[in-house]
Amino acid sequence: MTNAETHLWQHLRARQILGFKFRRQHPAGKYILDFACIDAKLAIEIDGGQHNELHMQDNLRTAWLESQGWKVLRFWNNEVLQNTEGVLEKIYNTLSQVSET
Repeated sequence: MTNAETHLWQHLRARQILGFKFRRQHPAGKYILDFACIDAKLAIEIDGGQHNELHMQDNLRTAWLESQGWKVLRFWNNEVLQNTEGVLEKIYNTLSQVSET
């Protein structure tokens, strides 16, 4: 795992956000998700600088995941490391919507 993934995992593990369980490196079809909350069908992807070149592949991956009922949140490495609270707030808000349904 990257530094950003390790950092975020410390906040996702042990059901810290609204009691939802997350898994690391979870398979979904032919893809491996950085983090997945199965109950909420929420995929969290952490992208590094190299992902600028992979933008089209990311779009195809996101489209496939969404077609399978997944909600996909993407964050940059530096966003996770420098704005952790903002990232966690987006995750919390997304999971809050799932909890309400």
